[in-house]
Amino acid sequence: MNRLVLWNIDHTLVDVGRVARECYAEAFRRTTGRPMVRLAPMPGRTESEIIFETLAFNDIVTTDDHLPAFMEALAAAFDTRRADLRTHGRILTGAAEALSALGRLPGTVQSVLTGSIEPVARIKVTELGLARHLDLDAGGYETGVYSKAATLELVRRRAGEARGVTFGESDTVYVADSPRDVQAAHIARSPIIAVATGSATEAELRSAGAEVVLPDLSDTDAVVAAVTRLTGS
Repeated sequence: MNRLVLWNIDHTLVDVGRVARECYAEAFRRTTGRPMVRLAPMPGRTESEIIFETLAFNDIVTTDDHLPAFMEALAAAFDTRRADLRTHGRILTGAAEALSALGRLPGTVQSVLTGSIEPVARIKVTELGLARHLDLDAGGYETGVYSKAATLELVRRRAGEARGVTFGESDTVYVADSPRDVQAAHIARSPIIAVATGSATEAELRSAGAEVVLPDLSDTDAVVAAVTRLTGS
């Protein structure tokens, strides 16, 4: 049995909101030379969406240079705040236990599918002690080019090629917290376990069509059972 479990990071595995807001403010200042007055909503969105909307909210006329410059500044801001992530960030209830339990299932590979850019995603899970459970080289990250649905398909292929196996649509399950993640999983024809640990309620996640909805990750047995059921074993 080959099984691929992909995890969203923010509000699914971890909460680093305080540090993230500080990093966005610094990156905005470094990119534009002005203080950030308003930050765009972040839940369920990709880095490029947040960046472009934040620039618009603050009356910045964007050019082709803004996105790569902002992403570079954001990665640098997170890198200098590694200690702050350990102090002010937190692993969400049950996340570490779920990762560990799934990692013991034969044939199971775990990675990430996130709206964060790769350097930032790696810093978040590394500083909070979750990286050892995840194949981050196979992960799907925000590049400003692909949608999450397209990235999910890329991760499925990349992870399979690295191991000489095939992860089919039904062998892959996504664990995330927003209706937009549910939509992305369904476009990529993979099931999703939605957890109500972000801004969406359980009712909203069910309405979006999630195959399984959990209040959080605290029930490890329920998480493992959902993954094995959805991947057909």
